[in-house]
Amino acid sequence: MSAEAVARTRGAHRRGSQTAIPCLFMRGGTSRGPFFDVRALPEDTGLRDAVLLAALGSPDPRQIDGLGGGHPLTSKIGIVGPGTEPGIDLEWTFVQVQPGGDAADTSSNCGNMLAAVLPFAVETGLVVPGADRTTARVRTRNTGMVAEIAVATPLGTDGARYVDYQGQARIDGVPGTAAPVEIGFLDTAGSVAGSLLPTGRTRDTVEVPGSGAVDVTLIDNGQPLVIVAAESLGATGYETPAQIDADDRLKARVEALRLICGEAMGLGDVTEKNYPKMTLVAPPRHGGTLSTRSLIPRLCHQSIGVLAAVTAATACVLEGSVARDVAADVSGTEPTVSVEHPSGEFSVTLGLAPDAPQRVTRSALLRTARLIMAGDLLVPRSLWDPAPATPENQENTA
Repeated sequence: MSAEAVARTRGAHRRGSQTAIPCLFMRGGTSRGPFFDVRALPEDTGLRDAVLLAALGSPDPRQIDGLGGGHPLTSKIGIVGPGTEPGIDLEWTFVQVQPGGDAADTSSNCGNMLAAVLPFAVETGLVVPGADRTTARVRTRNTGMVAEIAVATPLGTDGARYVDYQGQARIDGVPGTAAPVEIGFLDTAGSVAGSLLPTGRTRDTVEVPGSGAVDVTLIDNGQPLVIVAAESLGATGYETPAQIDADDRLKARVEALRLICGEAMGLGDVTEKNYPKMTLVAPPRHGGTLSTRSLIPRLCHQSIGVLAAVTAATACVLEGSVARDVAADVSGTEPTVSVEHPSGEFSVTLGLAPDAPQRVTRSALLRTARLIMAGDLLVPRSLWDPAPATPENQENTA
């Protein structure tokens, strides 16, 4: 193989009738999935996506023949590589797979999986820590978004630094405690929709079949969201995820609204897309700022996505938004917005421009991550053979 081909398949190798690909299985925030070095996957996007679908076991609702967990939150993938431009240490691509779907979607973001990017990079040598705290600037290739991430990297007894996963940080939706992963998002407005408010307004009124006129806030500060008052769709906003998933009438209303709002946001026909996410809001019940129920896009999230929380928090500081109608008071130049969700709450600290208090310049939050398993992920060699037959390996082609 050429030098480029060797680099692209670095670590991928034959194992009998299968292809073995180095992989770390990681939890990032409230999501989990396999992480790969970009150089260990096929360069061809179509072949790469076929490999990733096989890795998770899709399309199969149970994902019984792969690592997927049969739910969108556990049907995610991270692909990480070195930065390719000045000031960027790492680049990564987030891949969302629907358990029963046959597409590997790279059009959206995932701030939860982002929390595992720097730990993965340290574990695999992409980043070599030189102090007790390691910081890297990471670009999300899906949308161009940049974040600064910091993790603890203490010195081990063997003289080498390592990622410390133990600590006292707690995030709702994940049992126990762990070491904090600090994430600061830089200018995430318009990550997919092109601008913070794609319609130029903080509130729009749309006609939805079966629901009539519905007020919405169409916003994208890292994740395209449709924010709608739960009561306007016949809900309370305090339902459990199971109750929402079992309510076909409510889900039909939400999906009808999503399709209309996707067009209004300039996203085109979103029938087969994972965005915009739908966020039903209500007044807080547990001392937070806002109560949310997030659909991703057709199943209710057990908590809320990182970037969905950032975007919902942003809507709380915008005069005239649907979120502002039901939110508790938010004030100050660096307000912390507590976004309530089915598993607890998610706090986001916003940096507001001094001369434009409704313009968010930075959002900071805390996540946790953990390495769950390290090894090789196996896919059929008939799907991808990283070492085409040569005289040297001919005996292994059977």
